[in-house]
Amino acid sequence: MTSVRADANRRRILDVALTELLHDADASMDQIARAAGVVRRTVYGHFPSREALIAALVDNAAEAVTDAHTTATAGIDDPAEALTRATLAAWKIADRYRLLVALAQRSVTVEGIKQRLTPVRKECTDLLQRGLDEGVFTSPLPAAAIAYVHEQSLFALMEAVNDGALPAEEAAAAAAHTALTTAGVPAARAASVIAGALGADTP
Repeated sequence: MTSVRADANRRRILDVALTELLHDADASMDQIARAAGVVRRTVYGHFPSREALIAALVDNAAEAVTDAHTTATAGIDDPAEALTRATLAAWKIADRYRLLVALAQRSVTVEGIKQRLTPVRKECTDLLQRGLDEGVFTSPLPAAAIAYVHEQSLFALMEAVNDGALPAEEAAAAAAHTALTTAGVPAARAASVIAGALGADTP
């Protein structure tokens, strides 16, 4: 098997595995192999266990969130707008993977998930520090602590959607509003910035 074919198989297995696991959290490696159109041995050749497969999916999600955060904040001078766009972009990724979060927590340690999010947490801390320095954000907490609050809030909102406590269509704006207000942005200003960001994202 060539490296190109092996890489293609791996990507296909991950794509199919995400779909299967979101449909059935207890989907077996056999089910995933059948859905991907490969033999069971091929799946195990890339992922020695179901836990390893789920960990790879979590890696993909963390990488996608980091990329989305970086892209969303590029060229945005206003820290409040940058935080809003970063949160909205991160939610788009999180929403796709949110049903995987509960599953991942059975297979990937919370510490492991935190480690995977280190790059985006660092970017968020830098953004928050800039906002604090410019007086856009106000908080008794240091920037690094606020970044952890934002991270955990995102997970909490994902669970709220999963449990039916928050409508999925309201979650992106709710995540952005939570991020801004916990950084000390007045509610009216937060609502205005979010409306502007959502309007800019509408074709």
